Amino acid sequence: MENKLELLSPARDADIGIEAIKHGADAVYIGGPAFGARAGAANSVSDIARLVEFAHCFHAKIFVAFNTIFHDSEIEEARKLSWQLYDAGVDALIMQDMGLLELDMPPLQFHASTQCDIRTPEKAKFLQDVGFSQVVLAREMSLPEIRQTYALLDPSTRIEYFIHGALCVAFSGQCNISFAHTGRSANRGECSQACRLPYTLADHEGRIVAYDKHLLSMKDNDQSGNLRALVEAGVRSFKIEGRYKDMAYVKNATAHYRQLLDDIIAEQPQYSRDSSGVTRHLFVPQPEKTFNRSSTDYFTNGRQHDIGAFDTPKFSGEAIGRITKLGPDWFEIDGVTEDGTVITLHNGDGVSYQPSTNKGANKLVGMRINVVEGKRLFPNEMATDLKVGQTIYRNRDQAFERQLEKDSAERRIGVSVSLYEVSGELQLTLTDSDGISATVAHAGVVEFARDAEKALATLQGNLSKFGNTDFEVTEVHIAAPYFVPASAVNALRREATAALVQARVDQRPRLVRAAPVEPPVPYPSKQLDFLANVFNTPARNFYKKHGVELIADAYEAGTEHGDVSLMITKHCLRYSFNLCPKEAKDWKLKGVKAEPMTLINGNEKLKLRFDCKACEMHVVGKIKPGMKIQLHSS
Repeated sequence: MENKLELLSPARDADIGIEAIKHGADAVYIGGPAFGARAGAANSVSDIARLVEFAHCFHAKIFVAFNTIFHDSEIEEARKLSWQLYDAGVDALIMQDMGLLELDMPPLQFHASTQCDIRTPEKAKFLQDVGFSQVVLAREMSLPEIRQTYALLDPSTRIEYFIHGALCVAFSGQCNISFAHTGRSANRGECSQACRLPYTLADHEGRIVAYDKHLLSMKDNDQSGNLRALVEAGVRSFKIEGRYKDMAYVKNATAHYRQLLDDIIAEQPQYSRDSSGVTRHLFVPQPEKTFNRSSTDYFTNGRQHDIGAFDTPKFSGEAIGRITKLGPDWFEIDGVTEDGTVITLHNGDGVSYQPSTNKGANKLVGMRINVVEGKRLFPNEMATDLKVGQTIYRNRDQAFERQLEKDSAERRIGVSVSLYEVSGELQLTLTDSDGISATVAHAGVVEFARDAEKALATLQGNLSKFGNTDFEVTEVHIAAPYFVPASAVNALRREATAALVQARVDQRPRLVRAAPVEPPVPYPSKQLDFLANVFNTPARNFYKKHGVELIADAYEAGTEHGDVSLMITKHCLRYSFNLCPKEAKDWKLKGVKAEPMTLINGNEKLKLRFDCKACEMHVVGKIKPGMKIQLHSS
């Protein structure tokens, strides 16, 4: 497993998961009927079983997101559901609630969710030692920190890392703003995305630093340029975010990273892909064409400026030029990007712009283009605030979307075919690219054809017809010019194919649960505050077993009433606006304490406190009266 590279794709539903496999995913993660950290992306056990059946044909794996925290009243239902998922054939559960480790769980692998807040090598090591086989590191971890983690873990423990998609501004699992303000718990899959709202930022004296900006909204993650460095650092599972995203996004992102990882594997043969088959894409992947908020590689290469999507949390699209003329029901653009690329537009394209008036600042406006006549565009409804010189973006490329609406990839497993005689019996052996073989025999006397050349050509043609199966021929070996009727050859090939499919089922590698270290290893700390998300008795027992002496309730328990850190983030607004004492270019700020600041959204005010030693920002507030969680009922 150590040198197998896994491309892990998201799926909102089983059909999207199947397309992810077709487009090159080695594994897919999907939500079950309940208890996933994306409540709006639930799927029935029967649908997951359908996805499992398809994925396992290619020895690809299915992981189910089981990563909420559980109330005591839900624990038994969660345990029963885990066994149903096991019976459906899933390969692993992605979890954050340590209470599950105290239950009678099925023999599935456990993967530590991003909600576990794994931002230190020590935390990753602890999770490995209590039985997790795969750990997804915090998106904020840098390459040196990943290397340190890899050096501390056993080779059998796989490091997973997000390489694409939306970024949660908080350390995952360390945000309670949604629950405090709306009663919707992010730890239970119901985040209200307060981080995507517009805020005004004021300093400690009330002076406005930024007005009506999306100050907690991050650009989207894109590690395309860092994949080789991530492999070298020890990452073995490359995760695409997006269980709420549509099929076009998943196809496009999966194809993009499949091609990049395949290039690395071709250059460095010590690595291999973690499933079977070869994928051929019938389009050119362009991740900027499907939903993104512009891109950043976040903290992978250390702290840097310009990681925020402060102007809009929406998908503005690619810049396609500036307005040059305006008419009553049309406008013209120059159609040239900043790098000189000439843009071709199509009827049905979607475009967007940001109004230049203060009243509409940061409020992205979209239009659909009904007719394109050269550089003249006729929208479905002409906007009144367009101005010459304004930048226009395309957020829907109709031609590209149409490609993705069709079959846009195919995946086949290479197979070698051998026809030969053994003890007077004709035998056909199929051997796939994983080295798995199946042999069937032809009943009847072995005869040889008079026209050897014609017989060999006919046999080769018939033995190569794998049609709509998952296989394609890579080579055919025929020991002699046998005379076999075409109908018999076809029947023999179909029988051998069915036998190979069964052999692949019988020999499919199964993920084995990692055994926890005995005696139980100590947790890195003796006490846990509410940010540890302990919400049930089994979780409390788990931490006690591992030496924790003081365990606070999860925030959802409602026992924290005063001001607390509702969000902890590595993103720092003092740094973003050149007010960081550590980085200050103005000598007057050198050594000055980072005074608190305030985020304002309407009547909501959140205080910002800065932990400069840890290089973190804390968003501080308190719970509103009457906020209670909605318990799951079966």
